[in-house]
Amino acid sequence: MSVIAEIDKGTGVATVTLDRPHRHNALDQATVAQLAQTWREFRFDDTVRAVVLTGAGDRAFCTGIDRGWDVPQPGSPYSADDPLPTVGPKANDLWKPVVAAVNGMACGGAFYLIGESEFVVADETATFFDPHTTYGMVNAFEAIHLAQRMPPGEVARLALMGSAERMSARRAYEVGLVSEVTGPGGALAAAVRCATTIASYPTEAVQGTVKAVWAATAATRERAFAHAPDLIKLGNLPPERQADLFNSRTQNREFRVR
Repeated sequence: MSVIAEIDKGTGVATVTLDRPHRHNALDQATVAQLAQTWREFRFDDTVRAVVLTGAGDRAFCTGIDRGWDVPQPGSPYSADDPLPTVGPKANDLWKPVVAAVNGMACGGAFYLIGESEFVVADETATFFDPHTTYGMVNAFEAIHLAQRMPPGEVARLALMGSAERMSARRAYEVGLVSEVTGPGGALAAAVRCATTIASYPTEAVQGTVKAVWAATAATRERAFAHAPDLIKLGNLPPERQADLFNSRTQNREFRVR
């Protein structure tokens, strides 16, 4: 199993851990399926009143889609399949609050999960970046998720700078992506404390509040998502060219943390 779900029935808090540290908790087909199943199971489990989402190990929260996952695409120029439409809690109609505890790297497809969490707690070693443009891919869905949390200029800089620059936890806090920064290794405990408090409140009021906050940006997000497949289809380099750029990354691993 690449996803571990543990429920503390005393507090009502479930902890969901991406458990692929050997792959920086990257998302493969099995992991995406397990996450979707977990979110849907939580809908029917009244012992779960709040959720903490984290990644195993200290190197990464999640680094997006596993490069070993070959996602088939239709030949039509009018369509592109997104492999991550059901990876997040909201996509699975789960309105129980989710707090993300970020340790290490968070990049690429990780922003689907962060974007569908209520808020983010990060330890001071966490970094945020998105390498799509570096490897000839349009940064669409991830940038749209981030645009609900950060000023447009910060989203543009993160999306366009690719692998050359990483946003520190402190900067992420300053621009609103992160709500709390802890010492090294402290994000999970801090997120659990928040989730435990939230889980102690009447669940109907909590879930209604989650849905109200989501509704505030849902229309903008959905309109933007409607354009994303076309932008990806038009702007992505062919897969073999993307692979060439990705494989050449070992020659230029330097990056700036701001």
